[in-house]
Order: sequence, then structure tokens, then C-alpha cells
Amino acid sequence: MDEQVDMSEFLKALCLNMLFYPLFLLVSLIGIPLLTLFVAIPAPFRSHRQNMRAFRLMIVRYGRLVLGSMLPWVRIAKEQSDGTLPQPCIYICNHRSASDPFLMALLPGEIVQVVNVWPFHLPILGWFAKWAGYLSVKEMPFEAFAEAAAGRLEQGINIAAFPEGTRSGEGPMGPFHSSMFRVALDTRVPVVPVCISGNERIPPKGSWHLKPGTIRVRALPPVTADTYGEWSPFVFKNRIHDLIEKELEIMESK
Repeated sequence: MDEQVDMSEFLKALCLNMLFYPLFLLVSLIGIPLLTLFVAIPAPFRSHRQNMRAFRLMIVRYGRLVLGSMLPWVRIAKEQSDGTLPQPCIYICNHRSASDPFLMALLPGEIVQVVNVWPFHLPILGWFAKWAGYLSVKEMPFEAFAEAAAGRLEQGINIAAFPEGTRSGEGPMGPFHSSMFRVALDTRVPVVPVCISGNERIPPKGSWHLKPGTIRVRALPPVTADTYGEWSPFVFKNRIHDLIEKELEIMESK
């Protein structure tokens, strides 16, 4: 019986990897130019702000196409607390896998991400990230980063951040860096903790080999300035870290 289960899982993983990567290339080579055209053609007739909004929407659609390329071997469940999430907000997410940035396409609102340095150096996707106004705290002094982040929030744009700074994989969550919590304290916008579970092997850290499974993305109730207003950045980051860590334990105990 165990051998049959192992063979079934092996075949599922084989199908997933054999089909996903060709589909990913197809989506990238055909979908990106087509989506770019939809943004570029009406661009002269829209304001810069409208064009940036359309460009970020294009990235969301691309992300959803990539996620759809994993079906039916990878199920993706979006879970949200009761009520509408405030806009704009700062999404604070745990970071387990290279698939995490694509999962941001499931969150509501117009979003830019805080990324490490290396995504900006990717061909095509790195250019798009820069054009969309994504941020890297490592490429500028904190004061400049905080000003740029505050500017995005003032325009009604959400910011998604992975304050661990690197993927934790199948291990425990790493400690949070404080940069985005300092931005939240300056701007007083709500912070929405986001728990990502199940993609630690989709793909595993340090590997391109995808394994079938279920990815769950759960947005927790927002933490507003009425709650965090008197916290220090150190207390703030640890409180949100603990919220996400405890919720992940609940999600993974079922």
C-alpha cells in the first residue's frame, strides 16, 4: 500500500514538474508581451498614475496565470478574516518559498512589494518590478526607503513585505527586520499579518523541484494604529511575528 502511495505521489510530482515549467515559459514569453501591449496601447491617453495602476494590475494577472499553471496538482486556498481589509495597508507575510511573491496576486488592492536586491537583476521580471515601483531597502538608505514607501501608501497603494529577509523553507520562522514596522509607525496605516502555509516544498528552498500540495494564504485581522501606536519598532515586529507564528501552528495542526 505504501509503495502504491509513493508511486502515486511520484507520478503527480513528475506531471507537475513536466507541465509547469513549459507552461511557465509559455506564460512568460507570450503572456507578458500581450499584457504589456494592453497597458502600452492606451498609455498616451491616461495619466501617469493610471498607467502605473494598470501596470501593477498586469503584474497581478501574470502572477495569477503562473499560479494557475500549477493546477490541478497544487491547490491554492485564499482565506481571509471577516470584513474588508483596509486600503491602503502594509501586508506583513512570512516567507517560505520562491513562490511567495506570486501569491501576493491573491491579496486585495493595488500592491508593490519590498524585495531583496537580486529580483531586480532578473531579466524582464526585474525590469517590471522596477517600473512598477517595487522597493528594496538594501538599495537605498533607510530614510529614502521610508520616504518612497510613505509615498506609495499616500497614493493608496498597499505594500507587501517579507520581513524575515530570506526564505525559511521547512524550518521555523526567522526573526523579523524592523524597517516596515518603522514605516507603519510613521504613516499610521493598518498592518495586515498574512500567513502562508504549505508552499515550503513548492519548491523547497535551494531546489527547483516542485511537489504537489495545498498552499494556504490567510490574511488575519488588521492591526491598527490604535493598537500599535505606542509600541516601539522592536515590540511591534515581535508582536506581529508571534501572531503569524501562532496562526501557522493552528493552520498546520488541522
